[in-house]
Amino acid sequence: MGTEIQAPSVHTIPNTHSERATAATSHWPFSVTIVIAAFNEGTTIGGVVGRTREVCPDAEILVVDDASTDDTADRAEAAGARVIRRPYNLGQGAGIKTGVRAATGDVVVLLDGDGQHDPADIPRLLRQIGPYDLVIGERDRAGQQNTVRWLGNSALNRVGSYLVGIQMRDLTSGFRAMRRHVMLDVLHLLPNQYSWSTTSALAFAKAGFHVRFEPIVVRRRETGKSSQKLMRNGIRFLLIILRVATLFSPLRVFFPMFLVLEVLAVIGYLWSVAAGAPVLHLPPSTVMFFLGGLVLFFFGLISEQIAHLRFRSPESWLTVGPPRR
Repeated sequence: MGTEIQAPSVHTIPNTHSERATAATSHWPFSVTIVIAAFNEGTTIGGVVGRTREVCPDAEILVVDDASTDDTADRAEAAGARVIRRPYNLGQGAGIKTGVRAATGDVVVLLDGDGQHDPADIPRLLRQIGPYDLVIGERDRAGQQNTVRWLGNSALNRVGSYLVGIQMRDLTSGFRAMRRHVMLDVLHLLPNQYSWSTTSALAFAKAGFHVRFEPIVVRRRETGKSSQKLMRNGIRFLLIILRVATLFSPLRVFFPMFLVLEVLAVIGYLWSVAAGAPVLHLPPSTVMFFLGGLVLFFFGLISEQIAHLRFRSPESWLTVGPPRR
């Protein structure tokens, strides 16, 4: 089964009251758990849970409180959510992993607790589950807070697209719907921090599952500030790129480096000959670049084999979970 990405080229969002009302009363051929990882979202979590319950009355709503210091957990329970209280804060990725493990639905929807994601868009994502295994809410430029954040995410999307060989349109979006059993299979690859979204999307694509990016409208945060500082922390951004590169497609990184070193080896040799050295003489620079390139190539080849062992064949999941249409 090949991986494919299909998404409209422009953000045309259905927004009629009749369509949303119809979507809200639809019954899906699979059970749904909506997971909300929240940290100090006491002012918004009640409204998010309430609106989500209106849109998906039959879904399980699970709030993972990541050791908040305010009344996030109490407000979520009061709004009708099932709440898991973590004893200490580990990060959003850890909260997501806790929620996916504890979910009971065939399909898991991930939703932020800060009010930026519109629960009315959930049915649009769920309608794509069947032919697709992961549906990600794709934000436009206006939905990514500022230009610096947009540039950083765009660079990450390009790197991800290069690594898996298909177009990845919004790797850092946390609003998504997915088959739970597939997510469980790649859960061990996810870090505890924010790069969980990038890692999970690339893991689905690399394993050969179908991924779709569905355009959505993102609201501004109702209160507080985002704690994600992707571009402010250049070291973290670089580590995310290096991590996903070595995790999913090492040879796509090491092979170009191998070619560069081998070209430098040839240039060093030709320069030496042009300077009057004997034809059979190999200058130290040529030997260094040549051997260094070989080491990188074989290291990348071994890493590529190890990376492939991390992913199970998608055919093993064809008879599990929501039916494919």
